[in-house]
Parts: sequence; C-alpha cells; structure tokens
Amino acid sequence: MTLRAEGSASAGDVWLRYVTPACWPSWSPQIRKVRVDAERITPGTRGEIVSLFGVTAAFLVESVDEERRRWTWRVRLGPVCLRLRHAVLHRPGGSATTLRIEGPSLALAAYAGPARWAMGRLVRG
Repeated sequence: MTLRAEGSASAGDVWLRYVTPACWPSWSPQIRKVRVDAERITPGTRGEIVSLFGVTAAFLVESVDEERRRWTWRVRLGPVCLRLRHAVLHRPGGSATTLRIEGPSLALAAYAGPARWAMGRLVRG
C-alpha cells in the first residue's frame, strides 16, 4: 500500500520531523511516546513506540538516505511486522511525503487511516 500527502511545510522541515524521534508524537497522534537512545535515526537504530492506547511496538531502522530524504524501518507488534518506506519530496510552496507499507492485509487496512492523518499533519506548515 502506498500513501501520499502534500502540504506547505518545507521538505527540510518535514525531513527533520521524520529523523528526530522526539518529534514523532507532535505530528503522529497515534504515537504517545518514543523510547530510543538516539536524537536522530540512523541505520540500526532500535527503539519502541508507545501508542495512544499504551500498546508498545518495537522498531528497527533499516536504512536512512539523508541526501535523497528517504528512510526505511520495520515495526513489530507481537507477531505482526510492517516495513515502512518513507520519502520526502520538495514541491513548489511546500513538500510531499510518500509512505509505502508492506505487511499483512488486515494490518495495512487498520493502519491506513491513522497513517493518512499523521502524514497530513507532518507536511502541514
């Protein structure tokens, strides 16, 4: 599944919001807290996300391409594992972000709504 959002925030600002885990709860309402020992994600960064309902999911950042503003990570909640591929693009007057999610169909269907909402907030100026 691939999702996309466009907004007035600059591509640089959006990228900074992505690579700084402490910022995630500010634009992703389903995330209440991030437990990680890094100020900025890099390949191999591991941590946990605490959701709105107190559910904890483990994550591993697989790749980060600062120049192309792309990153990939895996998120695991019990037996369910999702791979998320993010990209940030410059657009006149703002930016766009894309998210390609791979995983079980039921998990994709459940995550699509919250992901769209978060992405819209991410690119908002």
